[in-house]
Amino acid sequence: MSPKPSSIDAWPVDKTRAAPRGIAILLASLSALGPFSIDAYLPSLPEIGRKLGATQIEVQQTLSIYLLSFALMTLWHGAISDRFGRRRVILIAVALFGLASAGCAIATSIEQLWFWRAMQGITAGAGIVISRAIVRDLFDGPAAQRLMSQITMMFAIAPAIAPVIGGWLHSYFGWRSVFVFLVLSTAALWLACWKLLPETLAPEKRQSLHPTYLGKTYWKVLSSPPFLLACMAVSLNFAGFFVYVLSAPVFLMTHLGVPETGFLWLFGPAMGGMVLGSWISGRLAGKRSPGRTILLGYLAMGSAAVYNLALNLTLPPSLPWSVTPLFIYTTGMALAMPNLTLLALDPFPAQRGLAASCQTFFQSGFNSITAALIAPLIWGSPLTLALGMAGLLTLGGIAAFGHRKSRLARLT
Repeated sequence: MSPKPSSIDAWPVDKTRAAPRGIAILLASLSALGPFSIDAYLPSLPEIGRKLGATQIEVQQTLSIYLLSFALMTLWHGAISDRFGRRRVILIAVALFGLASAGCAIATSIEQLWFWRAMQGITAGAGIVISRAIVRDLFDGPAAQRLMSQITMMFAIAPAIAPVIGGWLHSYFGWRSVFVFLVLSTAALWLACWKLLPETLAPEKRQSLHPTYLGKTYWKVLSSPPFLLACMAVSLNFAGFFVYVLSAPVFLMTHLGVPETGFLWLFGPAMGGMVLGSWISGRLAGKRSPGRTILLGYLAMGSAAVYNLALNLTLPPSLPWSVTPLFIYTTGMALAMPNLTLLALDPFPAQRGLAASCQTFFQSGFNSITAALIAPLIWGSPLTLALGMAGLLTLGGIAAFGHRKSRLARLT
């Protein structure tokens, strides 16, 4: 049995191996595949409805179906990679995602688009799940925090540029060109993985897919209070920002009068905050405890939520003021996220892939609920969106506090 850390905030001793060449960029690209395929087609939602003869709600369901299938399949990506290795599963999943994107590009009805978006969701989750497991295969402690922060920082670029790329493609070539672009970019990513991605899980560390073993292991992970509370904190913090992503067409085009090529007004400040928060998190690795870094993140998010409410109670919606709270919020979110993510995986060193699957399932499942229920309920005005951000953050802070108390109880 490994010794207990001397403090609740202490990381394990670092592994000293050097990171493989280009691994941060590669893992960031894999992690960004799912979010990119969400954000890139947001400017096209109105035209998809017109071209396919679908209602706004039916078109919105292409997003909900994607998120639901993403959530369900993420529960298995990690366990499969624990059995067959990280590299093989990544290569197969990325190839299948490219095929699903091609299906979206040639869909002739909203039902066909629902099907192919579900296929995209089933395969897109492998990147983010297995990337987290690879980080923990390679490193412990501050080194893992630094690599996770680098991945988050580069990952943030994709959601910022995705709606911009999607908007311009839509304007020049129509909505189908967005999915053609996904096919081409996925092919390039597959080639990069085939050439650069190492296998980080040794054969002797592979785990069984026997139903009895899987059942016991899933129960062990999903009944762990520290794991569940850390996942709740990450999911709720992210949802406080994600409601704006899901509401982007209404928030930008209806409330703020932004054209379909102007989605950078939302995603630029938000992703800029993620880059800054991730950079700060990496700089603090090994210098500040994980608990202190998480606290700083919540202070930033809390300030942003209060500022957002004050703006919407005192001023009419306008640019750039209505989007400035998102920069502050995502800075704090990215500051806290790497440590909360790693803390959720730490209790399961032999089943990191499966634990990462459960973690991503938890978050993506809550994202699908946010897409289907919460965002449509609150996107009617900028004030209700601000109230939604504040409420979700409050619940996330309660979960993070509960996680800390649970760890203290486990270590004493």
